[in-house]
Amino acid sequence: MKRLILLLLIALPATILAQTTYKTVTGIDYYEGKKTDAYILERCKVDVYYPTDAKPKATIIWFHGGGLTGGEKEIPEALKNQGFAIVGVGYRLSPKAKVADIIDDATAAIAWTFKNISKYNGADPDKIFLSGHSAGGYLDLMVGLNKKYLQAYGIDANKIAGLIPFSAQTVTHFTKRKEQNIPDTQPTIDEYAPLFFVRADAPPLLLITGDRELEMLGRYEENAYLARMMKINGHKQTRLLELDGYDHGGMPYPAFPLLIKEVNRLLKLNEAN
Repeated sequence: MKRLILLLLIALPATILAQTTYKTVTGIDYYEGKKTDAYILERCKVDVYYPTDAKPKATIIWFHGGGLTGGEKEIPEALKNQGFAIVGVGYRLSPKAKVADIIDDATAAIAWTFKNISKYNGADPDKIFLSGHSAGGYLDLMVGLNKKYLQAYGIDANKIAGLIPFSAQTVTHFTKRKEQNIPDTQPTIDEYAPLFFVRADAPPLLLITGDRELEMLGRYEENAYLARMMKINGHKQTRLLELDGYDHGGMPYPAFPLLIKEVNRLLKLNEAN
């Protein structure tokens, strides 16, 4: 019997014999006790999911969507069991917080990750990617393109290994425009628009949207304009993908495999260099 079991074990694929295990640590205060406001203490937390028996290949910081007015921190199921550490970020929401405050929260969460992620089985702070859907993608781009935010924490935004937002708003976010009594159908580009901060030296950028005919309020066209202006400004690693047949809410399902593929591609590219 023992010999039969041994033979069966030998015959099993290595992937089955060496399954990676993962752990999730929840509710970590990314302001690290520096804030006492009750709403900040409620919302401004991260969950960290990471492999416990292997060093994470990379870290993906994930910002949930919801128009900056709703949503909860999450670890997307599609990103689990891929060898990555995942940081799911919670942040304050409008109207209880202004958009400027929400961007500050996103910045603080990213800075916390840079300074602390190595504690999670040796994850490499030089391999941190930003992603998120809709409002979450907007936060990716605001912090990743406008270097002033992370500079306040002594971090160069160019240390971000890649920006991979899903259906991000690239003009001024409609929730910010609402604060200014500007209709959501009136495009604006100001300091609350990722488009305002196009630059040649930004991290690699993969923009993913749903079908241009099914997306909300010209979201594909906004991303196409950002991609064009990044390239015109000399950025060499901007790409745009449109997911035909998928609307704004449905596009994350086919986008997650593209996110994983892009992270692995950039990791391999960096190793080759």
